[in-house]
Amino acid sequence: MKLIGKTNIDFMGKRKIFYAISLSVILAGIISISIKGLNLGLDFTGGTLLQVRFNEKIEITKLRKILKEGDIDASIREFEDNSYAILIKGKQENINEYANKVIDIFNKNGIKFIEEKKDFVGPIVGKELTKKAVFAIVLSMFGIAVYIAFRFTNPIWGITAVIGLFHDVFVAISAMSLTNREIDLVIVAALLTIAGYSINDTIVIYDRMRENSRKYPKMPLKDLLNLSINETLSRTIITVLTVIIVLVVLYFFGGSAINDFAFCMLVGNITGVYSTITIATSLGYDWQK
Repeated sequence: MKLIGKTNIDFMGKRKIFYAISLSVILAGIISISIKGLNLGLDFTGGTLLQVRFNEKIEITKLRKILKEGDIDASIREFEDNSYAILIKGKQENINEYANKVIDIFNKNGIKFIEEKKDFVGPIVGKELTKKAVFAIVLSMFGIAVYIAFRFTNPIWGITAVIGLFHDVFVAISAMSLTNREIDLVIVAALLTIAGYSINDTIVIYDRMRENSRKYPKMPLKDLLNLSINETLSRTIITVLTVIIVLVVLYFFGGSAINDFAFCMLVGNITGVYSTITIATSLGYDWQK
């Protein structure tokens, strides 16, 4: 199956335009993060935990809607026996304030409940765990670079592939900052997934480049890269579209609980296919040249 026919786009000739686009997006992200910062979720900041058991069955979507109408942005976890844990981001000294606000909302809506627990929950991601997570990401990126360098017998392509991954992850984080969306452990998982999708597409193009270098040993590098990208373009677009279609459905119909995850994945996948085609290979070409 081919989504598009044979193409002959001069990607290498337009690489400076692609560099300018990426630098503009990265600059916007840096400015946003510097001014606004990142909207870290409860997993990173800690907050108030109010555990309640309702007298009657209530759907979690309805509960979330009631709290949102009362201007409460909470993470809700469902247990057995109509019990729910309501977690609200905030400082430890504001436990009673947030808990009482939630209780008032329930009373106004005529919802009967029993308060089971009220406490402050510290950040799930502590400093030590954050250091380990960063170390794991750096180690995995190093491993990817070594693997690609070994597979394609040139460290340049391994390093440029990893630069492409950092590009994709940073653009996704920038999009979260620009839209003031909350970053929690689910978003961290999304960022790692984005890196996995991105490197997959990059390896496909690099693999075709290696095949063509054997088939056309005297072909100039610029023409070789353009040929390899154009030959795999249809496959790359079809692959990413299958993921994007699912993410679009999740974004619009998946509900508020998964909306931020779908948004992050959507941005990351679009950026991933863009960087694979236009950034990683272009950087490799300039470096090799």
